[in-house]
Amino acid sequence: MKKAIKLSFSIWLILVLAFVPLSQTESPFVNATEEGSELVQQLNQLLNNDPLLQGALAGVSIRSAETGKLIYEHIGDIRLRPASNMKLLTAAAALDTLGEDYRFTTELLHTGSLNGETLQGDLILKGKGDPTLLKKDFDAFAAKVKESGIKVIHGNLIGDDTWYDKERYSTDLSWSDKSWYYGAQVSALTASPNEDYDAGTVIIEVYPGEEAGQEPVVKMVPETDYIKIVNKAKTVANGEKKDIHIERDHGTNTVVIEGEIPLDGSRSREWIAVWEPTGYALDLFKRSLAEQGIKLQGKVIASPSPAGAKILGKHQSMPLSELLIPFMKLSNNGHAETLIKEMGKFEKGEGSWEKGLEVLEDKVKTLGINTDTLVLRDGSGISHVNLIPANEISKLLFEVQDEKWFPSYLNSLPIAGNTNRMEGGTLRNRMKNSNAEGNVKAKTGSISTVSSLSGYVSTTNGEDLIFSIVLNNLTSGSDGKVIEDTIAKLLADQ
Repeated sequence: MKKAIKLSFSIWLILVLAFVPLSQTESPFVNATEEGSELVQQLNQLLNNDPLLQGALAGVSIRSAETGKLIYEHIGDIRLRPASNMKLLTAAAALDTLGEDYRFTTELLHTGSLNGETLQGDLILKGKGDPTLLKKDFDAFAAKVKESGIKVIHGNLIGDDTWYDKERYSTDLSWSDKSWYYGAQVSALTASPNEDYDAGTVIIEVYPGEEAGQEPVVKMVPETDYIKIVNKAKTVANGEKKDIHIERDHGTNTVVIEGEIPLDGSRSREWIAVWEPTGYALDLFKRSLAEQGIKLQGKVIASPSPAGAKILGKHQSMPLSELLIPFMKLSNNGHAETLIKEMGKFEKGEGSWEKGLEVLEDKVKTLGINTDTLVLRDGSGISHVNLIPANEISKLLFEVQDEKWFPSYLNSLPIAGNTNRMEGGTLRNRMKNSNAEGNVKAKTGSISTVSSLSGYVSTTNGEDLIFSIVLNNLTSGSDGKVIEDTIAKLLADQ
């Protein structure tokens, strides 16, 4: 009996030992090259022991840009919230679906006929998603109306935003984000305050009054009657603390300004999302018409274009290849969600998040991404329900290198340490005075408890690497940036 037990134990021990090498090769850290062994040790030390990551999840994936081979991974197949690294998927899908030369069009239409200098009909502005319309573009439309001989519009001024559906917010957007530029409503007819092109927003600026005790001076860019300002703030003496709060009441276009600003205080400024951007665009156009001396006798309404409306003029946006610069460099959420809807309209005839996300999923699948492991809820990454493994992000970054539109894609990524705002973007103040400066081109991402950085790096030995860093369950976003920059600089130093 004892002999049989000993034999059984020996067989069990042999079997256990036989499986030891197999379990070693299944390490979560992908077999690194001999040259990369020191890097692997450095990354392991950082990810396993840095106190900034205590209690957090760190998905890290590093590939050869030439072969796509994984050099290193740390929980690279675990689905994590990507924040604005989601825009890497959206930009790739948009380029593949719409093309680099795609432009958004806005149409100027009219009904009825011109009787002398009076238009006996309606004037219509039909939006088709352009997020880059500025006040000067509405001025150009108004000049076109004047050139046609119209001085009086007997009918209505109509804004047609039916190119997209009526849903203004993506599914998971928090109500607390809806007053701010990064949570602005998406409409097919909208306007931007400046050349950052934060569509559906106005810029509110607060300056000290002339004397202590007076209300501060408030300016809007662009000037619009669509926003009502309630100024509860006051100017205080030189040297006192500045504490100004600018916020829009939910569900309204009333902006309340509270707090104090000293006589010698600097300007306070906030980008505020409007409630219902179609009306905002119409107000700007109405102002432009008035500035041209054109009188509107009817009402200003949002409505589908009446049947039989005739074209009077049109405006086209910059091509998508150029729009990608403010979109990706500045991480513009509105652009991402607009592109989702536009892809739905272009491919499936419906400008909705549902159809646009279907196109997004189809496109990244054709680029070799395992869509069975993704959860896609929006185009910007503001949702906390989006889930993407770091290995799938790095795989996407590898696969897109063979696409004809890749130069435009790469050119849209922020560049570490480049202080030019439209080149360095969200990385312009990071990784300065290191080998990563100018050599890391990557998309940043940040929402509450999440930070991410994914892109390309040229190392000191001339090798090009692809990396994706997705950090979840952080207590501080700045901690995430420290980790990301450390990893990126380690890669650049190779």
